[in-house]
Parts: sequence; C-alpha cells; structure tokens
Amino acid sequence: MGKPNFADLKTDKGLKELNGFLESRSYIEGYTISQADLDVYGKLQKAPAANLPHASRWYNHIKSFTPAELQSLGVSGACPLKSAAPTTAPADDDDDVDLFASDEEEDAEAARVREERLKAYAEKKSKKPELIAKSSIVLDVKPWDDETDMKDMEKNVRTIEMDGLVWGASKLVPVGYGIHKLQIMCVVEDAKVSVDELVEKIQDFEDFVQSVDIAAFNKI
Repeated sequence: MGKPNFADLKTDKGLKELNGFLESRSYIEGYTISQADLDVYGKLQKAPAANLPHASRWYNHIKSFTPAELQSLGVSGACPLKSAAPTTAPADDDDDVDLFASDEEEDAEAARVREERLKAYAEKKSKKPELIAKSSIVLDVKPWDDETDMKDMEKNVRTIEMDGLVWGASKLVPVGYGIHKLQIMCVVEDAKVSVDELVEKIQDFEDFVQSVDIAAFNKI
C-alpha cells in the first residue's frame, strides 16, 4: 500500500488510509521512532477509534515515549507528546525540608515535625519512577532453502511470547538463488528479555530456521 495523504487525517478516509498503512509497519519510516511519527501524531485531533486497530496501536506506542526517551533517540524538533511545563512552577516541597537545621532550644514538638518532614521527603524520593531501558532489534531469520514456507516461519516466530517482548513489522529480503530471509523487528525491555535466549527460541524451530543474525540493535 502506498503512503497515505497524511494531510487528510482529520477525515475518516485519511484515518482509514493511515490504519492500512500501519497494518504491516510499526513506524511511519524505518524501524524506530522518527520525526515523521511525531509529525503525523501531531496532526491527529484525538486517538484513533477502536475499529482502526493498527492506527490505534501505533498512536498508543508513540504516546508512550517520554521527552527524555525521544532525546536519547536523537529525535529533533517540536514534540507534541507532552505539554510544556508552566512558566511559573509551584514551589517544590523539598524547599520546606531543612536537612541541616539545628536548634539547641528545639523542643519535642519541633523535633517531631522535623522527623515527619524528613520521612515524607524520603518517601517522595523513593517513589520517583525509574526509566525503563528498552532496545529496538532487527533480526535476520534465515531458512534452509527456497522451499521453506516463509509464512509458516514467521507465524512460528511470532508465537514466541516473553514478558517485555513486543513484535513489530517484518518483510522478506532476497538473498539469492530464489531464497529469502525473514527480517523482523521487535522491541524488548532490557531487564526482562535476554536477546541470546530469544535467538535460541527462534532457532528451536529447526524445520524452518537455519540461523538467526542480529541486523540492527539500538537502545531506546
């Protein structure tokens, strides 16, 4: 399917074209998020409806990226995903905590208040969310010969389920003599998914898979 007219995303026709375009793709361009995704995201007035599953999946995935993650990927330009911080920020509660306060005449009530503030400060710091490290990986899955059923190969590969693993777009790439390799993308959470284990699971489909190579590996 050709690239839809992204200028028409305010119409049902434009949204349907976007949904069809994303049926076999995880991103607007390439295998990772780019400025093209942010540009298209910014043209949408709201999240795609449930009857547009591919556009809805893409929308929620792009929405999940934080400005820090986008910066780490080198995505430049305006980011429509997060609203700008107010110019006048409210005072941080941290300013109310004097960790080095000392008063020789401090009475029991003042000491109790100070301890409560220190406890609240420690709890606040401990609840700050940690950035989840992810990687975008492109795998080359090679068959035994030109008689290997590549559709069945891909179907078997996608049956692999691991906590922190999300399969993405795929395509067949000719390697010569009528043989094609399956090139498939996935996103993994580094703390949960071992790439070596994932490769081994794919190679377990011995009737289809001759070998697996890592074609691209990018930290998100």
